[in-house]
Amino acid sequence: MRINPSRPLVALLVAAVALPMAGCARNSTKGDLPYVARDVGTLYTAAKQKLDQRQYKVAAALFDEVERQHPYSVWARRAQLMGAFSNYLAKNYTAAIQGAQRFLSVHPGNRDAPYAYYLIAMSYYEQISDVTRDQKISEQAQDALGELTRRYPNSRYAADARLKMDLVRDHLAGKEMEVGRFYERRGQWLAATLRFRKVVDDYQTTTHTPEALMRLTETYLALGVREEAKRAAAVLGANYPETYWYKRAFDLLGENPATPIKPLAPGEQVVPQLTVPAPATPPRTEVEVLPIEGDAPTPRAEAPGAPTPATTSGGAGATPGGNAPSTATPTGVQPGTPPASDTPSADAPQNP
Repeated sequence: MRINPSRPLVALLVAAVALPMAGCARNSTKGDLPYVARDVGTLYTAAKQKLDQRQYKVAAALFDEVERQHPYSVWARRAQLMGAFSNYLAKNYTAAIQGAQRFLSVHPGNRDAPYAYYLIAMSYYEQISDVTRDQKISEQAQDALGELTRRYPNSRYAADARLKMDLVRDHLAGKEMEVGRFYERRGQWLAATLRFRKVVDDYQTTTHTPEALMRLTETYLALGVREEAKRAAAVLGANYPETYWYKRAFDLLGENPATPIKPLAPGEQVVPQLTVPAPATPPRTEVEVLPIEGDAPTPRAEAPGAPTPATTSGGAGATPGGNAPSTATPTGVQPGTPPASDTPSADAPQNP
């Protein structure tokens, strides 16, 4: 029987292409649970067991499976919140916030809605960083805690939310103080004053208010606004008289006494008028005339005479090299008087 030699080659090529495709398929479903149809009780019990065993990621995936396989079950609604809670324990705060928000969008009037708001606020709260970093998360935590206390002021989560909101406000005030001290170290008094003023106005119940008032005394004295410095120190003494910051502000005012201003004489201007001096005339410099090198005579200014016709034989009026004739009249010769000879000698004396 005749065997086609190309068949084994085709089989090898098909196997080589199929292996990478199978690897890609396994990698794409590595993080997903295989779909196995199970009843809602079995799924929810398995998820709760994984949660008790502190396998939070597996528990979150199983709770999501409950919602996927049984979306209209009573347990599906509770599985949404439990999945968000499992993600929160796994420190996957973004997924926890998304799960709680999805629960509120589908069940806004559910009795567990306060807990969903509390879970969102706590997910933001756990991400707060130190005051040297950006405080966008702190502002989001403050908004979420405020939303909870505004919507459900009598819930069992409201008291803890108020406490954490005070801590967040203290943290935001610490950020403003950090920036203000940075400006103060660089001598930017106005920018530092605005930061300290914001702490006094917006975060006056925090622990940073006494220092902010003392820093305001410093910056106002540096700016020369002594009355404002005295007012800030007075507020500090009235509210925090036993603090170190009040003693320091009091010492600053004593070290920088008010300087009395001399009274003006009658008719004296408050700001003297400055006279602008006339611009000084620059000195004239003499220009040195350099002597002319060679035996060439110094040129003299002569009276203009009648033009002399040019000749081709080098007569009177001819110039060496065939140049144009000169229009100057020889010295001692009246205009219109012909010269004594055609070619005057260079040694002949001039007529006086």
